[in-house]
Amino acid sequence: MASKRKALGKGLSALINEEFDKIDENSIVNIGVDLIKSNPLQPRKNFDEEKIDELSKSIERHGVIQPVIVKKSGMHYQLIAGERRWRAARQAGLKEIPSIVRDIDNRSQEEIALIENIQREDLNSIDEAVAYKVVMDRYDITQEEVSTMVGKSRVYVTNIMRLLKLPDYVQKYIMNGDMTTGHGKALAGIGEKEIKAVTDRILKEDLSVRETEKIVRELKNGKKDENKKVRKNEKEPNILHIEEVLMNELGTKVEINKRKKSGKIQLFFSNDEELQRILNIISDKLS
Repeated sequence: MASKRKALGKGLSALINEEFDKIDENSIVNIGVDLIKSNPLQPRKNFDEEKIDELSKSIERHGVIQPVIVKKSGMHYQLIAGERRWRAARQAGLKEIPSIVRDIDNRSQEEIALIENIQREDLNSIDEAVAYKVVMDRYDITQEEVSTMVGKSRVYVTNIMRLLKLPDYVQKYIMNGDMTTGHGKALAGIGEKEIKAVTDRILKEDLSVRETEKIVRELKNGKKDENKKVRKNEKEPNILHIEEVLMNELGTKVEINKRKKSGKIQLFFSNDEELQRILNIISDKLS
């Protein structure tokens, strides 16, 4: 088994701060937008075109306020951070964009892209979960190491990654904003058939997260009751026969729960008189 590779000890936020602390006017160069290529390690897969358009209009009026960070890659440059600015600058018709060139390895590049996007509030939770999984798989690190890397709790990372177990259509609803992360977390605890039924209700009835959680709880409780009935029906024939004999003798409900070498017999009564009647029958049988 391959040994685990450690995450950055000082934390990714510190790494990014160091990168930006190095910025001064002399380190900023203008690079042709067509010479810059998108980051293949970019965690964000969906870019809000409306927001890109808004940023583009702002760039037309005020220019690019914050430079992008790139690294040299053959005859071109590869983006490390600032893909939204680069896309908006292209849309605004800019020929060049202020840039900072950094010599950085792929892992650090991926981590910077990850943290830059996670720190944006508009990153959808599915892209975030995919980013965590890509980093974990590529560098063979744990959820705990990822949580340290991005400054989130381990529970947060675990809950977000559970969304990847949802059916593809539910993930698309979350990515498109038709459902929230809260809806997805609630659905992650039930079976695929139930997920489809509850999802349809969420979309049709515009259910809140709290309403969805209530429905999921009711489904889970119903499943528990159903499992109890199934276990009862799976009792051995001789146990069912003994229950029937005792019920006929005592005139009340009897349940026998047998384990490997032990078990228990339950007698049910509705009032003191019925209890006394059952005790009298047992006493007569024993005398």
